Amino acid sequence: MDLDLVSNILYAMVRCGTPLLLVALGELVCEKSGVLNLGQEGMMLFGAVIGFIVALASGSLWLGVLLACLAGMLLAALFALVALGCQANQVATGLALTIFGVGLSSFVGAAWVGKPLAGFEPIAIPLLADIPLLGHMLFQQDLLVYLSFALFGLVAWVLLNSRLGLILRAVGENPDAASAMGLPVLRVRTLAVLFGGAMTGMAGAYLSLAYTPMWAENMSAGRGWIALALVVFASWRVFRVLLGAYLFGLASILHLVAQGIGVSIPANLLAMLPYVATILVLVVLSRDALKTRLYAPVSLGQPWKAGH
Repeated sequence: MDLDLVSNILYAMVRCGTPLLLVALGELVCEKSGVLNLGQEGMMLFGAVIGFIVALASGSLWLGVLLACLAGMLLAALFALVALGCQANQVATGLALTIFGVGLSSFVGAAWVGKPLAGFEPIAIPLLADIPLLGHMLFQQDLLVYLSFALFGLVAWVLLNSRLGLILRAVGENPDAASAMGLPVLRVRTLAVLFGGAMTGMAGAYLSLAYTPMWAENMSAGRGWIALALVVFASWRVFRVLLGAYLFGLASILHLVAQGIGVSIPANLLAMLPYVATILVLVVLSRDALKTRLYAPVSLGQPWKAGH
């Protein structure tokens, strides 16, 4: 395998892993606050269609990204209203949000299927782009990939080194104690859910404006579910989320790599690898449930109301 092929594989791995990274970072913040939102797939698709329509109608890709984030936040706000405001079951609410988001995106985007769009183009960073292997992998990407790097750094710093991260973890571990200390538990959880919605909407915009600049129904292809498994796979640790996102991104392109080097395995079988990997990860994690619970936020998925 020559150097150029390895470089192109690593480049594609980062591109494929970027939407997973964005969704997983948003879900990580959400779950750190004690809220389990399973609506990522619906929010991603709704963000993708809104971002595509706005970008195509206005001619501004960044306006499309902004409105995609707001679209994700809108569905996240609906989830927060039902799951946090009304103390509904978070699992059932998230599943309902996914079904709603998938159907809504198909309805809204019915007239926009297959329309062409000039999306984000790769931009090489001078000097850094000439570094062997890493240059093409990290410094010849589009602006949304660079933005995902910056957002990862921001989330990692907030969770590990800031007072806001400490508040978030306190609310997720013991909301009663956090409330007794004067922390606004529901406000913190609502903001965390909204942040997760914005990140998921941005991931949808990346799919329809950069990765494959077009709109097609169900174009997320299960990435929202993979990102949810990725957070558990990473044991709720932010640097493992980065590693896991790119590993799953690599699994997503192995069928293309195999075709390129002449492997005689059916392409459709190889295309199943990301989903097979997700199932295997969950099976392995379920064998050591105690260790998984040690890293999970204690109050994850549990409804909470002041005074109860």
